[in-house]
Parts: sequence; C-alpha cells; structure tokens
Amino acid sequence: MKIKEFQRILEDKGQDFALFYNLGMEINPNMLYFSGYNGLGALIIPRKQKPFIIAPRMEVEKAKKSMIKRVYSMDKKRFFESIHTIIRKNKIKAKKIAIDNNNFTLNIYKRFKKQFKGVKTKDISLDCLKLRQIKTNKEIQIIKKAFNYGNKILNKTINNFKDFKTESDVSGFLEYETKKHGLDVAFSPIVASGSNASMPHYEPQNVKLKKGFCMMDFGVKYKGYCTDCTRTIYVGNPNNKEKTIYNFLLNVQKSIIKDIEVGDNCGKIYESCVKDLKNYSKYFIHGLGHGVGVEVHELPNLTLNSKDKITENMVFTIEPGIYLPRKFGMRIEDTVLMQRKPVILTKVPKGLL
Repeated sequence: MKIKEFQRILEDKGQDFALFYNLGMEINPNMLYFSGYNGLGALIIPRKQKPFIIAPRMEVEKAKKSMIKRVYSMDKKRFFESIHTIIRKNKIKAKKIAIDNNNFTLNIYKRFKKQFKGVKTKDISLDCLKLRQIKTNKEIQIIKKAFNYGNKILNKTINNFKDFKTESDVSGFLEYETKKHGLDVAFSPIVASGSNASMPHYEPQNVKLKKGFCMMDFGVKYKGYCTDCTRTIYVGNPNNKEKTIYNFLLNVQKSIIKDIEVGDNCGKIYESCVKDLKNYSKYFIHGLGHGVGVEVHELPNLTLNSKDKITENMVFTIEPGIYLPRKFGMRIEDTVLMQRKPVILTKVPKGLL
C-alpha cells in the first residue's frame, strides 16, 4: 500500500532507502502494510527503485505471493550481511537509511550497525503511522470484510451466551469461532463479568460468570487488518438503576458518533464526551478511541489534548466507559469508517441484553 507516497517521504527526508524487518513471530506492521508479506525477512524500499523483499529460502515462495514481486533469497544466520550484499548488487546508495524505531530493537540495531558502518539512520515510524491512518479503497474493502466476520462471531457468541458457565468458556468460544473461519484474533479477547468488569483490560479467568454487567472486547484479523468491538450484556436481571446507567452511557456513545464531522479535533471530541458523561466522567478512565488498521491501535488518537483531526477514510473506535472500582464496569465500543458522515462497521446490537 502507498509505496509511491512513501517514496516521496524518503525523497523529502533525503533518505537512500527504508529498511523494515521481521525476525520473530510478531509481525512488523509496516512491513505487512507496504508489502502484504508477514513472513521472516526484510523489506527494502529504495527512494527511486522498485522495492524488494529479502527472505530465507523457506519463505521465498510465500514472499512471491505478496504485493512485492522482486524477492531475493538470503541466509538467515547472516541476516544483515545478506541484506548488505543484495543492496550493493542493486547499486543502491546506503549512506542514509530510514528505519522504524518502534519495531527496531536495541540488539538488532547493534547487529545492523556492525554491518552498515558509518551510515546515518532516521526514524520513519511516525511518517508510517500518519500514512496508514487514511485508508485506501482497497483497504476499506478488506476492513469491511473483516468486520463482517467479526460481527458474525460476536453475534453468535451473544446468541449462545446462556450455554457458557465461565469467562474462559466465552473467550474460548470467540477464539474457536475465529479459527473456524481461518482467521486470527486481533488481540486476546476480554471477557469480564461482575466486579471484574471494573478493570478495562481484565484478562478472562476460568471462573464462574458473575452476575451483573459482563463486558466482551473482541476483534479478528483478516488479511492483516484488525477489527475491534466491545459489547456489554447483563448476567441475570438488571434493576432499574443499572438499566438507567447503561442507557445513559449508550445515549452518550450514540450522540458522539452522530455528531462527528470531517475536520473535527480528536481532543475536542474526547472533551465533549467527558462533558456529556457529567457526574460519571470521573469513572471514565481511558481514551475515547483510536485508529484501527494493520494494528488494533493506530492513529488517530481520541484522547485528552490530542491534536489529530478526523479525515475522510479514517477508521477509528468510539468507546466510552464507566468503571466503578470493585463494583461494575461497562463499555460500548463501535468502530467507525469516516466518510462524509460516520459509518458504523460494528453491526452488533447495543441494547442491554
């Protein structure tokens, strides 16, 4: 995606090429974004020449199925030495190299500098994040398909909820259904029942589902793109006060989404939410939302003092919550595609069930 736009950034910053790598099980999001390849190896994007992948022999066939058609074989044990050799063969200048500091560990950097002596490096991570926050039409089609899967799985989980006994039953079902569709989860599902729901990032346990509000935060990954959705249901029968609090939060969330316009400042949207929550604002203990793409947390940031602005073709979450320590918690999260008006991608009922 957006290789030419990225090469213009390299040109503007006077960089000879950008180097992205993946050496472990954790996928480098920028390497995936620019190439569609999530295997071992490196992606080289020269300032003017066509990009290419350098991959171990066992990964070459997989790499050739990516968006990058130039693929070279390498010796994984001589990782940066192989990269250096191939760059020289392609007659690419290597005095100024753009790297992604967010995905370049200190140990790897030391190994890199041993091979690329005397080069100057420049962090390109923020430029990548900014480039990724505006989705292309191709990305939007993939993301919509991803949400079709995510919505289907979460709806099925809610419809079968009476069959579950424990929090881990619910999270296990979400993961099983995801794998059944040939997908991966975007993150470990959160299933927090009763007083456990007062912790926004609680990890589900093999404990009996507690009576009260039960929060489920879930997402899938399809063709490298993530989904994100949170729904709060009720185990047992809610009393009138509990219904009132939930419906109050729901109305705040709906109002925020309805009022978002292109050009809005993300920090101001957050401040508006805090104001709308009134006396409950002190129990709202996290940001209002974040971008979603090849990573589940991307730009824009809808947080206090954020200077990010809403632009067409951004994909981001709106997820206000209320958390009373050791008592209960609730969060309602939708992911929105910004067109002329916000389009909700999370097609899962929000009424208290």
